[in-house]
Amino acid sequence: MRQRNCAGGVVFTNDKVLILCNEKGEWVLPKGIIRNGELASNVAMARVKHEAGVEAKILAPAGETRYEFFSVSRRAPISNKINWFIMQASSEDHAINKEEGFQDGGFYPVEEATDLITYSQDRALVRLSFDKYLVLRKVNT
Repeated sequence: MRQRNCAGGVVFTNDKVLILCNEKGEWVLPKGIIRNGELASNVAMARVKHEAGVEAKILAPAGETRYEFFSVSRRAPISNKINWFIMQASSEDHAINKEEGFQDGGFYPVEEATDLITYSQDRALVRLSFDKYLVLRKVNT
């Protein structure tokens, strides 16, 4: 099984979180593969910018998720490990990258976003990250 290390962002502004709808109609968080010794934090910020057009800063680590799937194009099973970061954007401005296959997305109230998000571990990640984000936001104000 091919192992891939990835990084992504759970991006908040006010009481909203950034989610994206991919080419399969799945609601997901922005993330990408770590290549050539890149830092996970840099990959997370770059993918948030590339996939959603959002400039965001990292506030804290959010944890890690793992999932496996069968890649039809590679005809092989893949195991992804994603390092997540709690991030903050200064505004809701975004520009979904449709050339990357994203159909929709933006900042949604956390409750609405967790209803939309396709995968249960991503829903749990958003809920836990939002609780931590609220504490971080209080500390930084």
